Amino acid sequence: MTEHRNRALEIRRLSPPEWMLAYPVIAQLRSLDAPVFLERTRRQSHSGYELVAAFDDGTIIGVMGMRPVHTLARGAHLHIDDLVVDAAGRGTGVGRSLMAYAEADARARGMTAIFLDARPDAIPFYERESFVLHPAPSMKKVLST
Repeated sequence: MTEHRNRALEIRRLSPPEWMLAYPVIAQLRSLDAPVFLERTRRQSHSGYELVAAFDDGTIIGVMGMRPVHTLARGAHLHIDDLVVDAAGRGTGVGRSLMAYAEADARARGMTAIFLDARPDAIPFYERESFVLHPAPSMKKVLST
């Protein structure tokens, strides 16, 4: 439990039957309809993806999607795919609490780094959490069908 506006904030992994509870918050970050959200979460879970939620008085107010990764370049690390706090709760420490959970989880797994892709408007938040811009830019190529 962490403190949030002088109240206990519960942060924990969601079980598959609870995934849909996270959808209203995730939908504030990702433009996915509910069936696509559930299908993608299910598929990603086969590779270790987990949804972690921050609860305030039983209501989900923040969600983080994370997964353990091991690559030749980076070794074992935690990758945060999604981090979103409900619009009404932004700026209250919920995001910071979710990031602290991720860091503790990565350390418990013996990992030495956390990587994520950040939207430009979220970079100041991550910098306040001691993240630095990585020199290797992400690139993509959209494949037409």
